[in-house]
Order: sequence, then C-alpha cells, then structure tokens
Amino acid sequence: MGIDFHNEKNKHSYVTRKVDDTWLSAITALIQGRAINKAVDIGTGGGIYAKALADLGIPSITGIDFSEVMLDGAEQYCRLYEQIEFKLGNAYSTGLSSAYADLVLERALIHHLDNLAACFSEVYRILQPEGMLLVQDRTPEDCLIQGDHHHIRGYLFSLFPHLGEIETKRRYASHTVKAALGNAGFHAIKEIKLWEVRKTYTNKEELLNDIKSRNGRSILHELSDQQVSQFADHVNQLIQEDGLIVEKDRWTIWAAEK
Repeated sequence: MGIDFHNEKNKHSYVTRKVDDTWLSAITALIQGRAINKAVDIGTGGGIYAKALADLGIPSITGIDFSEVMLDGAEQYCRLYEQIEFKLGNAYSTGLSSAYADLVLERALIHHLDNLAACFSEVYRILQPEGMLLVQDRTPEDCLIQGDHHHIRGYLFSLFPHLGEIETKRRYASHTVKAALGNAGFHAIKEIKLWEVRKTYTNKEELLNDIKSRNGRSILHELSDQQVSQFADHVNQLIQEDGLIVEKDRWTIWAAEK
C-alpha cells in the first residue's frame, strides 16, 4: 500500500541517519564556483538533506514538503540550524516567490510525481537566472542492480520480484528526465552516477533491526510485517560476516542550469 507520509507514526522515518561524505563530495563538485546564498530542498521529508546543504556552508535553506507530519519531524531534527526554515508546499506549487533561490535540490522526489513538466516549470520559476537544479533519483536500471553485502536493496527484488516491477514502473528513464528538463527551459544538463553510502552498521544485527523498522525505506511499506521479517531473514542468510557493513545505494543525479 506504500508509505503514508501524513501518518504521525512515520514522522521520524526520515530523520534516522546522517548524510554521508560520498553525497557531500558529489554535490560540492557539482556546485563548485557558484555563489549560493539561498537553496531550496523540495520534498525535504525529515530535513536531513536540508541540514546537509547547511553543512556545505549555504547561509539560507528552505525545506518544502506536502506533509505537515514530515515537516514537524524535520523542524525537530534541524532545531539547532537557524539558517533552515520549513514551509508547507509541494513540487507543483512551492509557495515561494519567483527568482527566490540560487539552488534547488529535489532528492528522491520525482518518482512520487506524475507530472515532470509541472514540477520542473515550478523550479524554473523560483530559480534565479543562472541558478542550478539538482535532481537525484533512481532510474529503472539503478533499481535492478544485483544485490550484494553493500547493495542491500538488490536483495529485496530477488526475493520479491513483484516489488521490482513496482519500483521500475514508478521510476523515470534518464532520457525522459533530460527531455523534461530541456522542455522546461533548462540547459547545460549533465548526468552523473553516484554510489551513495546510505548507512554504516557496526554489525549485522543493527542492519537487520533497521530493515525491520522500515525507517527511510518507503518500498518496504509495500510489504506486510511478515514479509519484512522474511526479507530480514533472507539478508541474514546471505551476509555471512558479522563485522562492519557499509550499505550503498546507486543513484542518478541530473544537474541543470536556468
């Protein structure tokens, strides 16, 4: 049935981890040389990437989300960051003024949307001239990479093939994203692949408990509690070592300029 982003019990689903240096390094390289005074994180969820933008030294960040529950969790998570504010809005109507920001981030957002044209048109409106949009999501090809002791997500689709079908159907092909960006008026569009470290676990039990919690894993909300436990058992059998486990996910990032 999918995750309910408006359910109070899911408030802290996306505030349970810190952004890894792999992401910070990739974004730093993409925005290098730019004067960024205001950034917007659309689909901010728990605010962890809004906080990451602040950690990069950007003095003003606005997190936008359509869920008051998520925003409540984000405000608690980022309470020590005075340069971050959160507002209720969505990808089609942020509520921000035109030419508001120098940088817009949309991470793990577009697979929830059915209208890329409207989404990118709104971003184009709120960006300053020569501003940059960063879109991070998975393509169908990213989703179906075989699982291993780093790529835990791949194990999920080998155990539950129907989830692979759900996952690939909700993801956009790279050429579709690029075409939509171009149609919205963006140029200098480039694409990079990123193996982002999702989380580092001190042992296997910690990983298995994280899986069972479903935290930050919206795809697991398509499964019953019994099936989630089955997946955790599956991972337990496939990963033999019980030391440090570094979980990574493969992403595509599209950078585009106004």
